[in-house]
Parts: sequence; C-alpha cells; structure tokens
Amino acid sequence: MEKEPEMKRGRHRRMWGRAGEIEEDRIDELLELIWTLREEGVSDLDRLLEMAQDTEARFILRLMVRDGLFEMEGNRMVLKERGEEKARELIRRHRLTERLLSELFEMSEEEVEEEACKFEHILSPGVTENVCTFLGHPPTCIHGKPIPRGECCARFRKDVKPLVIPLEELGLGEKGRIVFIAPKSHQRLDRLSALGVVPGSIVRMHQKNPSYVLQVGETSLALDSDVVKDIYVKKV
Repeated sequence: MEKEPEMKRGRHRRMWGRAGEIEEDRIDELLELIWTLREEGVSDLDRLLEMAQDTEARFILRLMVRDGLFEMEGNRMVLKERGEEKARELIRRHRLTERLLSELFEMSEEEVEEEACKFEHILSPGVTENVCTFLGHPPTCIHGKPIPRGECCARFRKDVKPLVIPLEELGLGEKGRIVFIAPKSHQRLDRLSALGVVPGSIVRMHQKNPSYVLQVGETSLALDSDVVKDIYVKKV
C-alpha cells in the first residue's frame, strides 16, 4: 500500500507569489494529499488537516485558496483548474519516479518512497515524458495507484528505447519479467492470476503464430493476442 504523504522538513524552495514566506514544497505536499485523499473518496477539510501533520497547514491552505489552487464548498475541498494541473503533474512525476527506481535500480520500497519525494519536485516536463516513454507508459505506480496520463502516452513515442515493453514484442526464445498487467476486465486478471501470469513472473516467448504460446515455470500456456497485449514485461 502506498505510504501516506508526509510533510518533509529538509531543504525547501521558497514559495512564489503572495505566499512568499511559505515554502513551495509544503504547498506541493498539501496538493498531493488533496489528490490522494480524493482518490480514496475523501474530500473533507478535517481529514486533510488530520493527515497533514503540519501545525501551519490551516494557514497554508488559506493562502492556497487565495492563490486560486482550490476552493471550499462547505467542508469539502475542490481543486480549481490551476491546482488540479499542478497536483496532477506532482502525482505523475512521483509515481513515475517510483516505477523508475523500482524497475531500473531495484531499490526497496522505503528507498523508492524517499527518493521519489525528492525527484517529484525537480523533473522537467521533457524529462518526465522521457521517463514515462522509457518505462513503456505504465498505467499504475508500484502500489497499484493510477499514473495520470501525459501527452507522450497518446503519442507513444519511440525515440527513447523503453525499459518495459508489451509482451508481444518479445522475440522467440526471449524471456521477460512481468512488470504490470493492464487488463480490460477483472475477470481476465483473475484468469491470468490463476494461470500464474502475475507481476514478477518470468515468461519465455515460445510461439507467436497462430497463437501465442508462453512458458511460465514448467507450464506452457496458449493465449489470445488481445490478452497478450495487456501484459508488459522487462527483458531478462
């Protein structure tokens, strides 16, 4: 399960605009928290203040309202366009960084979380798109939470060689470790799980025509092409 965001106390950048004395990273943290709580169906101010663990959170939130990042409807928080876009990009960078550090460097979950909290503030839009392309445009973070889509996901850029590829792109005899599965239905995911086709499994491409035949452990499986297209792997 993804760790709940914490207010970081290290070096921070100073906030722009009228909130001058408030550190920008702390505002970023509150925007992320509003987003992640919303994913859980929570939007009330009391819950946010409870989770923020920041004695100045209420004051910072008032400045964020003044700066047009979000608004209150009773006790319910609603991100405005500017806040929505800023929070979306923060979440996207954080979750892509989690994937990068986990898949490329095989870091522990604790190390991944700590480093992702740093990188989310410094990645440029261009670097973020390259990371996403390199990872094969993953739909979820390592905790299973959705990664907001970017322009590169629509274009499916090929100028950066991806680390994670669709299973169908494995050559005959090549092996890959399943990184994620993006099925069109829960029933399909349950079926694949029952067959041992789950993230972390090593598969070998045995045949592509007339149907796909995979070797998973000691078992050979025949899968339709529309099922194979849902599976993404990292070559091993």
